[in-house]
Amino acid sequence: MLHIWRDADRYRGGDPAAGIETRHAFSFSGFYDPSNTRFGLLVACNEEHLAPGAGFAEHPHADVEIVSWVVEGELTHEDSAGRRVTVRPGDVQRLSAGRGIRHVERNAGSEPLRFVQMWLVPGVFGGEAEYEVVRGIADGTPYALARADAVLHVRRLGAGERTAVPDAPWVYVHVVRGGLSLGGESLEAGDAARIGGAKGLEASGTGAGAEALVWEMHSEPSYG
Repeated sequence: MLHIWRDADRYRGGDPAAGIETRHAFSFSGFYDPSNTRFGLLVACNEEHLAPGAGFAEHPHADVEIVSWVVEGELTHEDSAGRRVTVRPGDVQRLSAGRGIRHVERNAGSEPLRFVQMWLVPGVFGGEAEYEVVRGIADGTPYALARADAVLHVRRLGAGERTAVPDAPWVYVHVVRGGLSLGGESLEAGDAARIGGAKGLEASGTGAGAEALVWEMHSEPSYG
């Protein structure tokens, strides 16, 4: 199964008057489609655009893995554990909410901020909240979520360069920038592919090349 979800089909949200524009890939907040609530463990893939000074006020999370990838600008994270961290392009930020944590996300810089935020359901609920930033993650370096049966691969491909798509029951490919060719389909920035159970699939960079976030998932949410 290969299903392409185009950038133009994402649900538009946020608060443009407050400098926040959001593009949702799944049902989120006031947008609900019962046929589009998750894929594997992934329940949100939001592309956020924040103007300088804009941000999300303090709010709570529990029992969710939140992974953020900055495309341009700087993301400032503050949380109820006393952390204040600036996340830049090339960094992977993970917030494992555990039994509960509160945080603030904002653009404290002078340039526009664009980042992709992805939420996954953990395999075990509860526990202490955890936070981590990996600076300047290298191309192809796998980033495993200890609390979820999932691995994130960051791939940067020049025109004509190829990479294997992980063989896993659920694979989600989000194109951050540039273009990709995948399974006979052309994908551009903001497009995503949902791949179920495919084997031996390859992706290649097109045009000026691509940067893509690739989730490899081996289970579905369990609430029992």
